[in-house]
Amino acid sequence: MKSKTAACMLLSLLMLSACSSPATNQSAPAESSSQQSENAPAASSTGNEGAGTTTPATDEASSNSSGDTTAAGSTDATSSSTTGQAATGNNDGTATTGDKAEAAYTYHMSKSYNIVPNEESEATPKKVVLLTFDDGPKDEKMINSMMDTLDKHNAKAIFFVNGYRIKSHPELLKLIHDRGGVIGNHTYDHIVLKKESKVKVTQQIEDTQTLIEKTINVSPRFLRAPNGATNDTVHELAKKHDMLYMNWSVGSLDWVNQKDPDAVITNVMDQLHSGSIILMHELPWTVEALDRLLTKLEAKGYTFVDPNVIDNKVQ
Repeated sequence: MKSKTAACMLLSLLMLSACSSPATNQSAPAESSSQQSENAPAASSTGNEGAGTTTPATDEASSNSSGDTTAAGSTDATSSSTTGQAATGNNDGTATTGDKAEAAYTYHMSKSYNIVPNEESEATPKKVVLLTFDDGPKDEKMINSMMDTLDKHNAKAIFFVNGYRIKSHPELLKLIHDRGGVIGNHTYDHIVLKKESKVKVTQQIEDTQTLIEKTINVSPRFLRAPNGATNDTVHELAKKHDMLYMNWSVGSLDWVNQKDPDAVITNVMDQLHSGSIILMHELPWTVEALDRLLTKLEAKGYTFVDPNVIDNKVQ
């Protein structure tokens, strides 16, 4: 009887032991499920990153006075064009619209070929001059000397160039451009345009425009006829290519008083007035006179207007 009782007790213990094992084994899957649940929000947050910016975008759009809906993180093209900042994120003060670039111009040219501020202020003084150089590019040494002097005086200039010179020495055009010079169209062969046919005038201007674009990937915004000899065709082509036709209001006469740097300075200072567009050339005596001339201009209280802020529409 005792042995039978002992056997029953042993059998009961074995059965209890067998029943407890599955409960222990179930705890691992439960813990794994819990870990997956904790990771789920992180995965969901990553997957909904775009959706997560929807609310800030809505808030920003509601504060936009124009009523336009603007995606968060992007630049409002309406406000950026007002300040001159690029809608596409450019840092050059231009706003890109299609294939065109719209700049925040602060000066314009008058019909009498003077540079005038759109609104006179400390930032846009009236007492300015615009420096221009014709008939290049000719010589690397002269160009570097001119650019060194301009850099010294924190000045920029327009370089009205001839197509045939670019064809011979494209590297010199690139040098002017790379050093911050603003390029203008001065026709291909430097001929007197008002004596030529419409076909010839068109060829002279458009061939040069195309050559400049291919060489430095920039379309000139300024056009000057050789000797200032213009006609209706020239002005029509300027308008067609969105260029400002520009003669001058002060001539240095460096093409007359050859080899005389002092005469270059005297001629400019004798004609000087607010908004002067000064005509010079890439000539050795002009290059020699340039530093002294700019120093004298500064002493008279003049500053040098950046061609990039001049509107290409006459006002």
